[in-house]
Amino acid sequence: MSVSRSERRTRPQTVARREEILKAAMATFGAKGYNKGPLTEIADQVGMTHAGILHHFGSKNALLLEVLQYRDATDVEALPEHHIPDGADLFRHLVRTAFLNAQRAGIVQAYAVLSAESVTDDHPARPFFQQRYTTLRGEVAHAFRVMCQEAGVDEPTTVDKAAASILAVMDGLQIQWLLDPTAVDLAEASEFAIEAIVAQVLTPRETPLRRPAD
Repeated sequence: MSVSRSERRTRPQTVARREEILKAAMATFGAKGYNKGPLTEIADQVGMTHAGILHHFGSKNALLLEVLQYRDATDVEALPEHHIPDGADLFRHLVRTAFLNAQRAGIVQAYAVLSAESVTDDHPARPFFQQRYTTLRGEVAHAFRVMCQEAGVDEPTTVDKAAASILAVMDGLQIQWLLDPTAVDLAEASEFAIEAIVAQVLTPRETPLRRPAD
């Protein structure tokens, strides 16, 4: 089926318009949360009506999910095949992401607010974040296994715990940084934590905090 010239002209405009709305929604949801972030405020930011927003996205729930997908897409847009790498390169990517996040407080704030809200019952973003964490834990754990194999190290039993810990540390540091950016260096603290966890997986060592055996 052929496409008319007018359709070819308007498609890039539609894509740009949708991206403009997504950025406005990210700012509103980041500042006020999903439930208290009105579509009318988003519409005002982009010079549209409430109905205009619904024309592009159908519903507020659908807009929220596209905001979350858009946020994730920004993390991998410069990567080959738009997907995070494996092995040691995955951890380097996480460190680079932390340094990038230190320059985009609005995106970090939207993620922090929406992920926290998603733990409440019936929140529309709950399935998204559940799946996201499941996927990321699996990818980080697999990267650990690849590194252990390449280093000739037997896979430790701590791999899954380490994968969950890296994600928790990164997200927790983001909250501390958002609350007081002068007290926490998001990039440097994230890099330190990631390197420390990776080192403990590859070269386990006893620490004074190690729980004594029963």
